[in-house]
Amino acid sequence: MSDSARFALHRPEFLGALVRGEAKIAALVKESSITVPARATLVEANTDHRFVYRLLKGWAGRTRLLRDGRNQFILIFLPGDLFAVKSMFITHQTDAVVAITDLITERIDYRKLHKAYVADSDIAMRCIWQVVEEERRLHSWVVGLGQGSAEERVALLLMDFRGRLILSKTIAPDSLTYNMPLTQVQLADHLGITGVHVSRVLKDFRDSGMVTVRDGRVTIANLDMLAQRASALLDAYERVTRAYVGEQEAASSAHD
Repeated sequence: MSDSARFALHRPEFLGALVRGEAKIAALVKESSITVPARATLVEANTDHRFVYRLLKGWAGRTRLLRDGRNQFILIFLPGDLFAVKSMFITHQTDAVVAITDLITERIDYRKLHKAYVADSDIAMRCIWQVVEEERRLHSWVVGLGQGSAEERVALLLMDFRGRLILSKTIAPDSLTYNMPLTQVQLADHLGITGVHVSRVLKDFRDSGMVTVRDGRVTIANLDMLAQRASALLDAYERVTRAYVGEQEAASSAHD
């Protein structure tokens, strides 16, 4: 996987800064790794929080729990992501971050990172890019929640996870299988539909020979079909990126 592919839609002249910033942040957080058990809360909602994290292994989620018990998974963090970057800028985190699986993550006090951010434009560029990348994904997800069918949302989610895991080198470039540890309830909380509806969509996907989700593992039997099902919600970057949609669909979209 090229360095360029790791940073969605970056301006070409900034690639060197992004790569250098990634390496410099890795050096800053070296030997700071901690292990976090599944279901633990890393960031409490509505509290001051000191740390920014660099996820090495496992899945985490930003979530908002409403007073009546309803819950929404806002973002899913995968290996390679920086998260809680907002700790550098705001006094309170408005949402919680929880461990979906056991995690290995590095962390750095926001004051140390902010000092480096001010002093080094490469580090600033990498931090800003992470916020921009989260915004890109959130825009797609808002469109999906507002306009997408349940089938399109599920397809988009499965494509998103595959693409990001490939780009972070967690799975091989051509892999059609990956572990997805979200429970049916967590999927429903992220997709904005009921657990029963999630189950129905996944059954339809399996029966059509497109993709199977079983025991926390996704097996894609027909990537082109899955890409077509998600196509209305894929953004301009995802439609032409092989890690998300495969070589054939990416090449076809690039010539549209």
